[in-house]
Amino acid sequence: MSGALRGPPDERSVDELLSFGVVNLDKPPGPSAHQVAAWVRDVTGQERAAHSGTLDPKVTGCLPILLGDATRAAQVFDDARKGYVTVLELHGPAPADFESVVAEFEGPVYQKPPRKSAVTRRLRARTIYTLDALELEARRALLHVECESGTYVRKLCHDIGLALGTGAHMGDLRRVRTGTFDDTALVTLHDLRDALVWAGVVDAEDVGDAEVDESSLRECVAPAERALSHLPRLTMAESAAREVADGAPVYAPGVLDCEECEAGALVAGYTPNGAAVCLGRRVGDPDAESGTVLELERVLV
Repeated sequence: MSGALRGPPDERSVDELLSFGVVNLDKPPGPSAHQVAAWVRDVTGQERAAHSGTLDPKVTGCLPILLGDATRAAQVFDDARKGYVTVLELHGPAPADFESVVAEFEGPVYQKPPRKSAVTRRLRARTIYTLDALELEARRALLHVECESGTYVRKLCHDIGLALGTGAHMGDLRRVRTGTFDDTALVTLHDLRDALVWAGVVDAEDVGDAEVDESSLRECVAPAERALSHLPRLTMAESAAREVADGAPVYAPGVLDCEECEAGALVAGYTPNGAAVCLGRRVGDPDAESGTVLELERVLV
């Protein structure tokens, strides 16, 4: 409905939570990220679901999934820093300078996407923020990688093998971080379905007439604002938020508070009760008496 605003994130009903929520999913091996997102979409009864970045079928781990209207905010994951734990399979004995050679890969690296990639195959730079060898045993090493979005860990492992002079390839790979989401509070597909059953969203014969319990579902599904928490925050008056809901930019007179950020930065706009309204680019001074502060990129209501 035009101009309709959401209530406070911690006071929403289950239906409201599912229609504007995020699940920090633990992707299992086997299905693709797209297939997992489609399953979550269907089991939660939403028309749309969007994952936070492609993972190959064999790769497991942190895959935040946005539900319902929250899919409009999927761009917040485009530049999200990623973290991985991977097994480096060496093709020969590890040299004495193994750790120092691995450490040289911290910083910018140049990679060309693989042939099966959906992006254009051209050489591009990606940043490796940290690269630590956690364990080394015989011809296998356990590596922890913190890297820029779009980094190919398989290619990184191959290049490390060349630098070591032994050759190497990537073994098991698990994502342990996507932006502000990590593996300390992951939700499995089984956890999610069970929570939906106990909350009465999904019917199941084995629960009979058991009392509805929403607590597990609220632990599995967070308000979509959780996915915006890393962005600079702008709070606007409710009257201004209703205009934004109809497509108007955010004007200075309607701004109640705005965290400091550079011009052009992506900013999340909220109502005073903490409900997300929009994503926009900072173009003006929020303390001015007039003028546009945010040019809209996505309306979230």
